[in-house]
Amino acid sequence: MQDLTQPHVSVVIATYNMGQYLSQAVDSILQQTWKNLEVIVVDDGSTDNTPEVMLNYSKDVRVIFICNENQGQPKAKNCGIKNTKGDFIAFCDADDFWETNKLEIQMPLFANPKVGVVYSEVSFIDEHNRRYSKKDHEVRHSGKITNQMLIENFVPFGTSVIRRKCIEQNGIFDEEFRMGIDWDLWLRYSLNWEFMYAPEKTYVYRIWSGQMSNNYRGRYDHAKRILTKFDELHSQELNPVFIKKAWADMYIREAVVYARNEKLFLMPFKNIIRGIALDPFKLFGWKALIKLLIGRY
Repeated sequence: MQDLTQPHVSVVIATYNMGQYLSQAVDSILQQTWKNLEVIVVDDGSTDNTPEVMLNYSKDVRVIFICNENQGQPKAKNCGIKNTKGDFIAFCDADDFWETNKLEIQMPLFANPKVGVVYSEVSFIDEHNRRYSKKDHEVRHSGKITNQMLIENFVPFGTSVIRRKCIEQNGIFDEEFRMGIDWDLWLRYSLNWEFMYAPEKTYVYRIWSGQMSNNYRGRYDHAKRILTKFDELHSQELNPVFIKKAWADMYIREAVVYARNEKLFLMPFKNIIRGIALDPFKLFGWKALIKLLIGRY
């Protein structure tokens, strides 16, 4: 039974060849203590048993299953969003799942009409459903978070619940980008909306061998493109000090990744110097420079 006193929440799952885990994700949403919801599963051209898995939900009116040709993650997620009916929209990756009280914890934080995004903490699980602890040094922020978001994406995507008005005012995923699409979304939303952090662990993130490889080249290429576009479109609304800090952090972190993974020197050296020039008081930059010079990477 749907509780019509509760705002309607639409949950988007974009999936590609995740049949082995998909039912766990869908079930975790259907078993929420928050009852007024729907699940939109978008199959992005899977070649595994995903259609067979979804047959188990064919009689559940809360579940909508959409099959598309493979077009990539941004288009799959946008397709899901375009088929939602709820006043609030949430997400779950097909190999992850929710705690049963996720929406019960997060939805009350939308009582403030200025809040556009509510997010929470995560816990971790392996491919055999064994939970484990992982040190997470992310600092979370609430309120107007543009300056902090420029420097680091601290919002775990799957934990987020979004007010539909955010989408109506600030758009959906930018299909120009294949990676970093949530960072781009949060930057845009942060201009007009407040974010609220719930410290409870409401989302279970799976780390397993079949995940996408750590494509740091693509990640930094897209991050620089996203930051450039955001700055060009919204420069009048942004604090130039934090734009400099964002670029400094970008150059230094990219340098460290290349130094560690490819044992390069010249490119990381130039990037660290570039970052320090933009933000001379960033201690991380000076530490990175010293470690590079003494061969600690």
